Amino acid sequence: MIELIPAIDVIEGKCVRLSQGDYDRVKEYSASPVDVAKEMEDYGIQRLHVVDLDGAKSKHVVNWRTLEQIATATQMVIDFGGGVKTDDDLRIVFDCGAQMVTGGSIAVKEPDTFQRWLQKYGSERIILGADVKDGQIAVNGWQEDSDSELMSFLKYYIKQGVQKVICTEISRDGMLQGPATFLYKEILAQFPQLYLIASGGVSSMKDIEALAEAKVPGVIFGKALYEGRITFKDIESFLLNSKP
Repeated sequence: MIELIPAIDVIEGKCVRLSQGDYDRVKEYSASPVDVAKEMEDYGIQRLHVVDLDGAKSKHVVNWRTLEQIATATQMVIDFGGGVKTDDDLRIVFDCGAQMVTGGSIAVKEPDTFQRWLQKYGSERIILGADVKDGQIAVNGWQEDSDSELMSFLKYYIKQGVQKVICTEISRDGMLQGPATFLYKEILAQFPQLYLIASGGVSSMKDIEALAEAKVPGVIFGKALYEGRITFKDIESFLLNSKP
C-alpha cells in the first residue's frame, strides 16, 4: 500500500502552494494550517509533510510555531522541511513535535553535518530531500541549482545509511500535470531497497494509483487536494480499500 502524505506549505503562518517553486506564484488556501491538518486527520490521514517556505528562503527555521500548533492539535506523524540548517534548527523542529526532518540543501552544502544528524538520530528520523530539475539537485527553496546529479547524489547518501528519500520533480510541482512516474521507476530500478516518496504534479487519485502500481512506497500531494481534484472522501475510500 502506498503511503498517502498530504503537504501543508507555510508562508507567514498560512497554508499556501507555489507553482514550480516560484515564490512570485503563491496561492493562499487557508489562514489556519491547524484547521487543515485537523480535517485531514478526521478523514483517516495519519502522516503529514510540513514545509516552511519562509525558512527555506531565509535559510533558518521560521514557522516553528505553526508546526508546534499542528503537533499539539493532532496525533499525526509529521515530517518537517525548510530552513533546517543548524543543530539549533533541528532541535527546535524536534522539540516542536516533528517526528522526522527532511534535509535537502544541508545534504548538498554541508554533507558532514547531514551525515552527523543521520548517525545521531537514525534513518527513520532523518529523510533526504532530493529536489530535482533537469536531473540536477536544486537547493535553498529551489532558488539555486547545484552541481549534484540526482542518481549520484542518491547513491552516495544511500551508502551513508539513508533509507527514506523525498524526491520532488520541480518542473511538475504545483502544476497538476501528473507526477514524474518514469523518474521514480528509474530510481527504484537502481535502488529497490529505497523508501522513495514521490512529490510534485499529482492531479488526481489516478495519479496516486499509477504510482502505487509502480511500487512507489509513498506520495506527497497538496494542490490537488486544495483545488478539489482529490477529495477527503476519495482519500478515505482509498485508505479503506487498501487495508489488508
